[in-house]
Amino acid sequence: MINNQTKTNGFILSLVSLGLNTFACLISCIVFLIIVYHLYYNHVKREDKITVVLCAHIYLAILIYSSMLSSMSIRSMLGYLASVMLAMLYMTFVNQAFYRLIRIVYSQNRWFQSLKLYIILPIIEIIVVTSILLCILIPLNGVTYFPNDYFCYPIYTNIPGILSAAVVAYIGPFCCLLFIYLHITRFIHQQGNTQTLVVKQRQVRDLLIIRRILIIVSFLLILGIPAMTFIFMFIITGEEYPVLGRIVFLPVSVSEAGLSIALLFSIPQLKNIVLKLRIIRKVMPANQIVQGTVQVRTIISIQ
Repeated sequence: MINNQTKTNGFILSLVSLGLNTFACLISCIVFLIIVYHLYYNHVKREDKITVVLCAHIYLAILIYSSMLSSMSIRSMLGYLASVMLAMLYMTFVNQAFYRLIRIVYSQNRWFQSLKLYIILPIIEIIVVTSILLCILIPLNGVTYFPNDYFCYPIYTNIPGILSAAVVAYIGPFCCLLFIYLHITRFIHQQGNTQTLVVKQRQVRDLLIIRRILIIVSFLLILGIPAMTFIFMFIITGEEYPVLGRIVFLPVSVSEAGLSIALLFSIPQLKNIVLKLRIIRKVMPANQIVQGTVQVRTIISIQ
């Protein structure tokens, strides 16, 4: 039986999660629009375009997933789609890692460095991931309605369903990330002193970026610890905590909000775009004043 204190705790957790998800949506939307603006007006260097496009994919995934978490009142459909978008959030990081692997280790292969490939790749991935998750969750009845929380999501007490979804959406992409970045790090260290100074400087920069991204991905790993803890507690005790879903979503919301800010400081190309926008805003009024002064002087000289 759920008492008043439990209901109050659940309401507070949902309120905090809603605030964090709204913040993540706002930041992600702003950054995504900034990226699109810079790509449309060709304010991004040619060699940085793929990195910026991959960043746009990450922020778009954060925006969609945070929006879904904020609008769980649309019951059953978002239960499946939220699982898909969680998997796609990890896959966007896998795509970025794959691009760095090609650019650093297999730089001779130009086809895998094509901008069109990384625009089409998320569409292919979302079709594949959706098909796999639906084939797993529907037969196992993995998504169900939470009567105490008023939304649908993969049920944590359905052990085969939740573990299968976790492998596809959580463990699999994380293992791919770990393998790719370990391979890149090993390749850079094996190069030693055989490279030119320019290549060495680029490799040092790539290694620094990889370390920052791995720190961010480690926070994504922490995202799933509360859910796994409660699953093991349920297996041992057989008792389900009344507001389990809301407790699990709280660290997810924290990670989404923190991720939208951390990426701005960890990826130089993205940081430069935001800084350029700030500089443009400062320079534009000054240019308008100068142009106005020139026009006045021209009119006076004509008269």
